[in-house]
Amino acid sequence: MYTNFKEFLTGELSAIKEAGLFKGERIIVSPQGAEITLNTGQTVLNFCANNYLGLSANKKLVEAAKNALDTHGYGMSSVRFICGTGDLHKELERKLADFFGTEDTILYAACFDANGGVFEPLLSEQDAIISDSLNHASIIDGVRLCKAQRYRYANADMNDLEEKLKEAQAQRFRLIVTDGVFSMDGNVAPLGKIYELAGKYNAMVMVDESHSAGVVGDTGRGVTELYNLKGKIEIITGTLGKAFGGAIGGFTTGKKEIIEMLRQRSRPYLFSNSIPPLVAAAGIRMVEMMTETNELQDKLHFNTKYFMEKMMKAGFDIKPTQSAICAVMLYDAKLSQEMAAKLLNEGIYVTGFYYPVVPKDQARIRVQLSAAHETEHLDKAIAAFTKVGKELGVLK
Repeated sequence: MYTNFKEFLTGELSAIKEAGLFKGERIIVSPQGAEITLNTGQTVLNFCANNYLGLSANKKLVEAAKNALDTHGYGMSSVRFICGTGDLHKELERKLADFFGTEDTILYAACFDANGGVFEPLLSEQDAIISDSLNHASIIDGVRLCKAQRYRYANADMNDLEEKLKEAQAQRFRLIVTDGVFSMDGNVAPLGKIYELAGKYNAMVMVDESHSAGVVGDTGRGVTELYNLKGKIEIITGTLGKAFGGAIGGFTTGKKEIIEMLRQRSRPYLFSNSIPPLVAAAGIRMVEMMTETNELQDKLHFNTKYFMEKMMKAGFDIKPTQSAICAVMLYDAKLSQEMAAKLLNEGIYVTGFYYPVVPKDQARIRVQLSAAHETEHLDKAIAAFTKVGKELGVLK
C-alpha cells in the first residue's frame, strides 16, 4: 500500500514546490534574540520571531530555570491530576490570574491545547459558538471538537457579529470567540464593541491573547487592558511561548467555575504531561518582571511605531496595526519567498507567508518587532527592505 501512497505524496509535494508554496526551515545555532547565528555561519537580524519583549534568552529567566532544575528536577513524568501538579505550577497559575485580573488559571502544554480543550467540556449541541473568520487554527480545531452550533462572522465586522448573535438566540448559551491580535494582519479585535454586543444579546466572550499579551496595552495586559475590560471577560487563553519568554506552555484564565470544569473534563489537560518545572519557574519570574516595570513594553511600542512610519514613508503597502506585527503586503506567493531570500542575503531574517497560511493572493512578509531590537537594527532592516523592494519592483 505504501508504494502507491508514496507516489501520491511525491506528486503532492512536487505540486507544492512548483506553486512556490513549499516551506523550508533555516537552522539557528544561537540563542533566540535580535541577532542570531544560522548553521551556515551567517549572523542575521531576526525579524520573524514571536520574541516580542526580547525575553527568550533573558538572563533572569535562564537563572530561574536553572535553579528549578536543581530544586525540582527535569520533568514531572505525569499528568496533573495523577502525580504531576507541583508547587511551581500552582504559583504560576496564581500569578497569571493576578496579572490578567481573573479568578483562576489552568496550565496546558501549549495554547494550541488550551484552545483545543476549552469548548467541548463547556458547551453542547444546545449551545452556540460565534467565531471570528480569521481566528487561529487552534481555535478552529477546538470548535470542531465541540458539538455546539457554529456561527462565523467576518473579521472584526461588528454588524455581521450582531446578525450572527441574533440567529444564535435559538441556542441556550452563546460564546463569542476572537483572537486578541490576528497574527497574520496584526490588527486588534474591537473588544469593546464585542463586549457591548455580548451584553445586548446575553453572550459570553473568549479572547486568545497569544499575540497581544505582553504587547498590547500600556502594561502589556493585552486587549482587555486596552479596552478597560480587565476581569470582565469570561475566558482568556494565551501562551508562554511568545512575549512571555518564548519557551513552551499555554494557559486558560478566567471565571473560577469555568477553570474548575476544565480541570475536570478538558482532555488536553487530563491526558498530557505537566509543563516542566523549569518552564513554570521561568514563567513566574517573567510575571514578576512585567509587574515590576513597563520598560520593555515602552521600548516595544516605540520600535513598532518607528518601523511602521519609516516603512510606509518608503512606500510599502502596510496593513494597519496596533500590535508588534507589521504585514508588508506583496500579494504574490513566489515574490514573498524571493524577497525573503534576498533579504536574508542582506542580513535580515524574515519569512514570506502565503496560502494556505493566508488567503490566496494575499502573500506578505510578516515583520515582528521586539524590545530586543535597537534603532540601528530597525534602520538596517528598513534600508534592506527598500533596496530589495526596488530590485524586485515592489517599490517604484
